[in-house]
Amino acid sequence: MTPVPAPAHVHFSEAAALRRDFAAIAQWIKPGAKVLDLGCGDGSLLGYLRDARDVRGYGIEKDDANVLACVRNGINLIQMNLEEGLAGFEAQSFDVVILSQTLQAMYNTDRIVQEMLRVGKEAIVTFPNFGFWRHRLQLILGNMPVSKNLPYQWYDTPNVHLCTISDFDNYCRTHHVTVRERLVITEGKTIHLLPNLLGSLAIYRCGHA
Repeated sequence: MTPVPAPAHVHFSEAAALRRDFAAIAQWIKPGAKVLDLGCGDGSLLGYLRDARDVRGYGIEKDDANVLACVRNGINLIQMNLEEGLAGFEAQSFDVVILSQTLQAMYNTDRIVQEMLRVGKEAIVTFPNFGFWRHRLQLILGNMPVSKNLPYQWYDTPNVHLCTISDFDNYCRTHHVTVRERLVITEGKTIHLLPNLLGSLAIYRCGHA
């Protein structure tokens, strides 16, 4: 693991104001919590949580361009490959471990979820719902789905394990993961009716069984 120090503080609240998923995640995190954000990208989520909830913690990212963006954005960062696991972190060393829209890009999905629950007292997982009706329609028409939450073409996508809300519910049930709360949204609006069909993004708050 390579820690990368963060420079001056940058405010993210205004830039992230339109991100419904950021707000949903923030409402599940206590002020001052210790947070680990896996596959943190440019650090926008962690920066938002720092501004909104005064969290303490680190992002984990391997992409060099994103690492530089995190440094510019004042995010405390550890540069490492998530596929290698979280063996360098002690059990229950974070209040919350987050995996935001990265689950589908993991080769060893089960391992990372179990590691999140080992390292964190809670885990928050978000992912694009492959069962969303627009994705289903594109498949019926003979094409791999492309959407706001799945913006890649079939030939350049980093996604290797796409799943539906129903799939993840079944995973949690069979792998002894407790779902404490679940929020499903489409274009910023909460979906209550037929979430596996009408929801484009799923947000889960999970804990130990």
